[in-house]
Amino acid sequence: MGKVILEFDSVEEQDDIKSAMDGYKWKLAMWDLDNELRKTTKYGQSALSREGEASELEHDLAERYRELLRETLTSYGLILD
Repeated sequence: MGKVILEFDSVEEQDDIKSAMDGYKWKLAMWDLDNELRKTTKYGQSALSREGEASELEHDLAERYRELLRETLTSYGLILD
């Protein structure tokens, strides 16, 4: 197994340090968002009402936003699965 070392030289790079350290949290957040959209597209669960059924419009929007999320991640060379 290889080793990766991230080096930051100054206090001005604190935002870069935080971004590097939080990468996995960003992935988990996107995973959670994708799963919420999936509940609507696959199971018909409404995101607006946890107990209600999704409308056709809500289903179509969830499907489109799920595609958009994956397209955006792919354009950055990121894979969600």
